Amino acid sequence: MNDRRYFERIAVKIPLRYQNPLNGTEDVAQTLNISANGICFVTSGYIPMENNLKMWLDIPDHHEPLAVEGEVSWIRPERKGNYKQVGIHLIHEKLIGLARTLWLKENLKAQPNLE
Repeated sequence: MNDRRYFERIAVKIPLRYQNPLNGTEDVAQTLNISANGICFVTSGYIPMENNLKMWLDIPDHHEPLAVEGEVSWIRPERKGNYKQVGIHLIHEKLIGLARTLWLKENLKAQPNLE
């Protein structure tokens, strides 16, 4: 399988909330990795394929949550429980958000109690 990514993925766990496009409810998830144009997260909530999701990354850097929107590209079941991995292609790349993610990643190295 060819990897079509243009940007490197950053493995980081960040709380994420998303709005279910079918009923408008808010569900929770946790990122596995982030790039400038995509997010992979794990959730137990229902997500329909090929729908746009509004999401909020709760980056612990004392700023407002980072709001992003993207299309569900793929869904894979996790090995345990009813969790699934979800791949999102961001509609508008948020490079400033990627910078905040890099800040978090560096600070987690320096201060492990932020995890």
